[in-house]
Amino acid sequence: MFSRKKKIKKKSKVLTDDEEIVKKANDQNNPLGHLVAFHSFSRNGLDVDLKCCKASQLDKITIDQLFDLLKNNMKKMYEESAWGWNEKEKFLEMTEDSAWYLIASTKEGKPIAFSHFRFDMDYGLPVLYCYELQLELECRHKGLGRFMLQILELMAFTANLRKVVLTVFVHNLNAVGFFKSHGYVVDETSPASNLQEQFDYEILSKSNKRTRKS
Repeated sequence: MFSRKKKIKKKSKVLTDDEEIVKKANDQNNPLGHLVAFHSFSRNGLDVDLKCCKASQLDKITIDQLFDLLKNNMKKMYEESAWGWNEKEKFLEMTEDSAWYLIASTKEGKPIAFSHFRFDMDYGLPVLYCYELQLELECRHKGLGRFMLQILELMAFTANLRKVVLTVFVHNLNAVGFFKSHGYVVDETSPASNLQEQFDYEILSKSNKRTRKS
């Protein structure tokens, strides 16, 4: 997954309230803290601990490990897209102050999976935007990815955010299938390909049914 430029419209009292929701979500010390049942994952040969923190709280060694995981998984995907691979730009994105991380690590402290996400306004709505969900190859198909996705959803919905949003390459068939099998649908903001213009990505989302509709 990767980020995109967001169009934000500011023109109503409702949006001011929504911005307060996003601010409150970002002001949390640890969005995972109250989700005690999700602090660890022991299943299918995996035994990992999970933590959630801001990018500014990560040391350089951890940041480098996360970036290497992303690069190993996604560099080729980017190179096959119209976006191309820009290592410096991607690293800067991952270390911005607004970036949050959900990290799964072995008992020895080695990260084997992570999600880079943000609490943000997107097209005038308060959302959790999932920039990345990356797992080491040997850790896939064991339930950890679904477990981490569920955590993101719980953090978003308990914070009263409207939906979880993410961007996925259409040629990343495994990722597209994974998200759609877990209730994600093409978002109304996703660009539609036509004869004049073809897009190699789409925007997927999962709505929080407890919040009011836009």
